[in-house]
Amino acid sequence: MAYRTEALFRDDAYLKTADATVVAVNDRGGAILDRTIFYATSGGQPGDSGALERADGSRIEIAATITGETKEEIIHVPAPAQVALAVGEKVRLAIDWERRHLLMRMHAACHLLTVVCPFPITGASVSEDDSRVDFDIPDASFTREEVTAGLMDLVRADHPIFTRLISDEELAANPGLVKSKNVRPPVGTGRIRLVCIGENASVDSQPCGGTHVKSTGEVGEIHIGKIEKKGRENRRFRIRFGPMPAN
Repeated sequence: MAYRTEALFRDDAYLKTADATVVAVNDRGGAILDRTIFYATSGGQPGDSGALERADGSRIEIAATITGETKEEIIHVPAPAQVALAVGEKVRLAIDWERRHLLMRMHAACHLLTVVCPFPITGASVSEDDSRVDFDIPDASFTREEVTAGLMDLVRADHPIFTRLISDEELAANPGLVKSKNVRPPVGTGRIRLVCIGENASVDSQPCGGTHVKSTGEVGEIHIGKIEKKGRENRRFRIRFGPMPAN
């Protein structure tokens, strides 16, 4: 039986705490709640860590968050040697906000990179300090300096970042919204979540289920640390926080 967890982070990525009820515990101690602020590993973004506080004030540390039988079933994986939760327990959720905010900034930066480099995406991975996006680019003339300058122009413009929903039919009528070469967004629910950048999505719009900051300015200073050749037409761009090193 697959459970459905209400994903509070989809509507508000800035929620740091919330209350929930345990609806199931799997054989490895993973807790499934009726609602959560914990993002589950998906789309290149790692799942959240944090803690669940029980009614008696004790805490269960959550090491990872993953999806279960379906994307709607979110499992909170406890760190080793934690006390097992019981079905029906009320818990208070608290994510590791500092880590989550870094991931939100980085995920937004990856979206900006797809604007500066408008080529089919062949892979991506978001982390707290070094993220990557792989593109199908036959031309290797891009430089770290040029791409970094383009990214920082978008950051300094402080464009709004927001989400909106479209139908399966709207997505089918606008295939250019999908930037990934190999992965298609799930359809069939009648609702596709778009992450939009700029007034009226003037900068970018693409399907994404991840968490992002509210504006490009919140991303902060970023740079391209490295451009690697990964095959005849595949280029890997690594994004890092901070100014580009002088050397």
